[in-house]
Amino acid sequence: MNTKYMNPYLAGFFLGMVLLATIFITGRGLGASGAIKNIVVATVDGVVPSHAENSPFYSMYVGPGKDAPLKSWLVFEVAGVVIGAFLSGLVSDRLKIVTEAGPRVGIRLRWAFAAVGGALFGIGAQFARGCTSGAALSGMAVLSTAGFVTMLAIFGTGYAVAYVARKLWL
Repeated sequence: MNTKYMNPYLAGFFLGMVLLATIFITGRGLGASGAIKNIVVATVDGVVPSHAENSPFYSMYVGPGKDAPLKSWLVFEVAGVVIGAFLSGLVSDRLKIVTEAGPRVGIRLRWAFAAVGGALFGIGAQFARGCTSGAALSGMAVLSTAGFVTMLAIFGTGYAVAYVARKLWL
């Protein structure tokens, strides 16, 4: 099994260069939650267009004179991340789903925790009006106090939850 990974310092450098290029080219930082929102809006508009047009939330993004939600550059950014991750896994022979069970938690419960955590993270991103990559990475890149506070809150909450839930995994 090939477990070669990129040097983390080089990967961090490349991430910084991508962030810098994104800010320079688009005038905005990186972010993924906007793409998910656009995909949801396009799906609702495709399935129930009357609801999308009459909803205060969806009508901000669909209707006459508005660009199609799937034309957002954020959708292409996330598609590029998914395609890039797939190609990286393919090239490095790591293209498989592996779920490890802990001594006190089975695979199903671990997937359930992942689903609940992902849903809470997505809901939090909407309340915060942006995801961690947008709020923390892009905010810190422009030396925003909110970016630093967001990053501290993310890692602080992560450490606190890990401390409380550690008995499930150890």
